[in-house]
Parts: sequence; C-alpha cells; structure tokens
Amino acid sequence: MRKFAFIIHPLRFDDFARKYPITQHLPPKLVEWAFKQVGPVMAGHVTGVQSKTGEELEGWLLGLPLTPEILLNAPYDWVLKKLMAATQLAEKLGAEIVGLGAFTKIAGDRGITLSQRVGIPVTTGNSYTTATAVAGALQATDRMQMDVRRITATVIGATGSIGRAATWLLAEKVRHLTLVSRTPSELEELANELRGEHPGLEVNWTTDIPAAVRPADLVVAVSSATGVIVEPEDLKPGAVVTDVARPRNLSRVVMERRNDVLVLDGGVIQVPGAQADMGFDFGFPPKMVEACMAETMILALEGRLECFTLGPTIQVDRVREIRELADKHGFSMAGFRRFERAIDDREIERILKAAQSASA
Repeated sequence: MRKFAFIIHPLRFDDFARKYPITQHLPPKLVEWAFKQVGPVMAGHVTGVQSKTGEELEGWLLGLPLTPEILLNAPYDWVLKKLMAATQLAEKLGAEIVGLGAFTKIAGDRGITLSQRVGIPVTTGNSYTTATAVAGALQATDRMQMDVRRITATVIGATGSIGRAATWLLAEKVRHLTLVSRTPSELEELANELRGEHPGLEVNWTTDIPAAVRPADLVVAVSSATGVIVEPEDLKPGAVVTDVARPRNLSRVVMERRNDVLVLDGGVIQVPGAQADMGFDFGFPPKMVEACMAETMILALEGRLECFTLGPTIQVDRVREIRELADKHGFSMAGFRRFERAIDDREIERILKAAQSASA
C-alpha cells in the first residue's frame, strides 16, 4: 500500500469556528495569535482509495491553523518551520510524499526550500490543477455552444504558477488571449513569449481586471488575491468562468445575480475506489478532492516519489503527463460544479437561454 500526506489550512477566519465553535465569540486577533502557537494537527485520515491498477493508497491530512494572511505576511523562516514540522509528522506517519494545499504552496519560494530541508518529496499539485482547470473550461465553452477558435479568453493571475501554464495551454486552442496580473513588466514579457511561439495568436495584457473580463467569453481565474476581485457586473452574458483560486476570486453573488453566466469550480476531482473516504469535509460530495491533493495521490500510486511540481514555473509537459497518469489510475473530473454543487444539463440549458436572451 502506498502512503501520502497533504497539508491543509483554514481559508477564512470563519473556518476556525467550524472546528472550534468557541472561537466565534472571541476577538479575531486573539484567535489568530493563539493558533499561531499551535503546531500541525491531524485533520483527517484517507482510506479506501484504490487505483484502476489495483494499487491501494492511504493518507493523512495535516492541518496548520493559519489563515492565508498569516501565511503570506509572516516571515517565511517562521512559516517554513511550520511546514517542516508538518512534513516531519508526515514522515513519522509513513508518508512517501507530501502535498501542499492552498496558500502553503504560495508562501515563500513555493516549496523549493522546504523540499531541501525534509526527507520526503514535496509537490504543490499545481500541474494537475492546471490540467483540469483548462480542460474543464474548454469543455464548458463547447457546452455553451462556443467556437473555441473564435472566443476571447482571459486569464486572471496569468504570470503566476498556474496562470502561466494555463496561458500556454489556452494559446494552443484560442486566437484571442488577454493576460491579467499586477506586474506590467512580467505581463509584457509573457505576451511577447506567446506571440513568438504562436504567430497567429492575438495577445493583449492589462492590470485592469474589469477591463479584461468584460469582453471575455472565457475567464480562468487563478489569482492569489485573498479577496473577491470579479464582480457580477464585470461579466459578459454567456461567459464561462472557471474559478481555480482558493479563496475564490468570484463571490457567490455572481451566481445569485447573473443567471446568464456559467461559473465553475476549478479542479474538483473524483477519487477511485468504491470505499474511498477522504476523512475530512472539504465541502464536496464523498470521494471528491481538489486537484492539487489529487496530484499528490496520483504520484504516490504511481510510485513517482519526486518533487513533481515546485517553484514558480510549471512545465507544460508535466501538466500533460500528470493528466495521463490520472487517467491511468482512475481519477476523473467531477463534472461541472459551482460553489460545491453539481450542475446538470438542464441548468446549463437555462443559463444558455438566459445568455441568448440577454444578448438579443
């Protein structure tokens, strides 16, 4: 049996109250200070996962009670000690590889230094996250009766780890691509690289999110912003939006106010094994996890005990490779979902009709 571990943390302050109800009556700063003194805790035990090859998998979810703001703003040496403690616990439990969840993969140098300080491989899971985000987005444009060769696609967070890889994959399919991030020099450099590799591709870039989103038929949101950055009024009728970011780049208000827009959760994966139990409530139905966790599980099952995805750059070849390994072991995209709820064909038909009506 193969074994893995995955490090998680609360995405919002409210998440503390889900585990420890008393915290909702205490000042937030006091709660955050108290939990900064706490080391990694056992959050869940993964059992019953079985590959199509017959290989079985066991895992542990290790929780760091740190919010995104703490992980991003605290000195990285301090954060690194927390991550090392979690990884060392994973080693003691017998894990052969450890994955970094949510903002633990963004802090510092995205796992590189951590991998050099511990005795087992580390992965961010961003290769499989990229693969499933782009594949799901393109499937959705087809379902919304778009010609992918004619659409305008916008990537928010285009110069980030996932965003950059996503732009290269989309550049192979679309003819109009808009890049968005905070740093003009990085955007211009990426745009020039894309134009050089794809001469027929029209590439624009901007730091203005609403301006980039308004004309877009497809939006892939992968920004590391800690708050909502896309509002309901920013979106074009009939647009497909895949929100890969956690915390989300889109508010639930978008779904409530815009019945003519298809908003999707990015990277939700169904795990193989009739008795698979994730041992933790991620807000998904049973046997479903985020793609970054699924990458760690896939690598363990394959026996690829290596630092598969680390640092600020994702190799597109690795994105394709992890998708092939996922198919081999029976991992699959969990259909279309938004805000942890499945979307059926009837709902997509309603969205399509509302978009057609709004555009008429």
